[in-house]
Amino acid sequence: MNKMNKQLLVLLALVFSPFAVFASDGVIDTGDTAWILTATALVLFMTLPGLSLFYAGLVRSKNVLSILMQCFAIACVSSILWFAFVYSMAFTEGNGFIGGFSKAFFANVSMDSVAGTIPEPLFALFQMTFAVITPALIIGAFAERMKFSSVLIFSALWLIVVYAPVCHWVWGGGWLAQMGMIDFAGGTVVHITAGVAALVTALMIKNRNGFPTTAMPPHNMTMTVTGAGMLWVGWFGFNGGSALTAGSAAAMAMLVTHLSAAAGSLAWMVIEWRKFGKPSVLGIVTGMVAGLGTITPAAGSVGPAAAIVIGLSAGVICFYATQIIKRKFIIDDSLDVFPVHGVGGIFGSLIVAVFASQNLGVFSGFGGIDYDMLAQFGVQATGVLATVVYTALATFILIKITGWLTGGIRVSAEQEQEGLDLALHEESGYKL
Repeated sequence: MNKMNKQLLVLLALVFSPFAVFASDGVIDTGDTAWILTATALVLFMTLPGLSLFYAGLVRSKNVLSILMQCFAIACVSSILWFAFVYSMAFTEGNGFIGGFSKAFFANVSMDSVAGTIPEPLFALFQMTFAVITPALIIGAFAERMKFSSVLIFSALWLIVVYAPVCHWVWGGGWLAQMGMIDFAGGTVVHITAGVAALVTALMIKNRNGFPTTAMPPHNMTMTVTGAGMLWVGWFGFNGGSALTAGSAAAMAMLVTHLSAAAGSLAWMVIEWRKFGKPSVLGIVTGMVAGLGTITPAAGSVGPAAAIVIGLSAGVICFYATQIIKRKFIIDDSLDVFPVHGVGGIFGSLIVAVFASQNLGVFSGFGGIDYDMLAQFGVQATGVLATVVYTALATFILIKITGWLTGGIRVSAEQEQEGLDLALHEESGYKL
């Protein structure tokens, strides 16, 4: 790659990854600030209550409260850690791998601090909501069988050891940002890290008792669909807010997000309809999540036509990934975190190198910058591979440490049979 191409890739990353660099002496724009305030609330809404209800409806009735409790507690723990030092590790100058501690406990983050055109306290809060939802996604892999103490310790360690470095690599000016990687709203930072961690955790904690011979259907699909709708709406803040402005970039990001979600839903529904004879509600909402997760890294650089292609592809690819993981490899990733978020994040992070191009007619991207497609694909593949390998190794080690600290990460067979609601929380989600 010649010097001009390298410079172009770095410029491309700064345009399509707005978190990587921001000014500390800019002027606050009230319109941008109002939008990011709204987007921040929408992203938190994705976890509490969106993801919480989506996951809670998918487990058996004896474990519904355990899922709600885990999501709520992770939101609290992640928020405090983000304030204490994780924000500083992710978004301050350090080296290519990790930031420093100059803003630990939000030192130097005052009412007068500015990040781009918004107050830095708002930027930090917006980023906090991403740090909240990412470890919460992972619980879908070990649902119905991990100790609550293990959930808390593992989630805290994982946020520090995995999320903070990868966030710095991509959005905090780290080595992937310097290479020119495109990740608009979290294909690598959120979805690949959560998906890979979910797969490793599912393999290490092993399958639920009775899986796959015993049927374990969702206990409340109404709850799941309600949560899915909240996720769809919240994703407008997730992707649209990642522009960090209230301008045309945010509008286009929201448009392509919506189209990809719709296409992913329909693709999954049609496949199920043809394969099994009937379309399922679970299938259409899972296809929606696949479409949303896959468009996330590309939402700042692709157009509407490309978004349709990405969403349709996501529905097909993630559907078959789910079948392979559960039916062929018999891995009990209980709520399909890896095949939906992990595989979707990988595909989206790679395909953006194609559809960000200005030379594809109606399928072209936007932003006014052209580049070497093959070179950009190499950058994207490097980022994906590095994120997968680092996340897998770090998660494996953290699960081992968590097990040592808590005397094993899994509940007893008796507690699993009784259900985590009663066994761990002395409560029941439903009264007869």
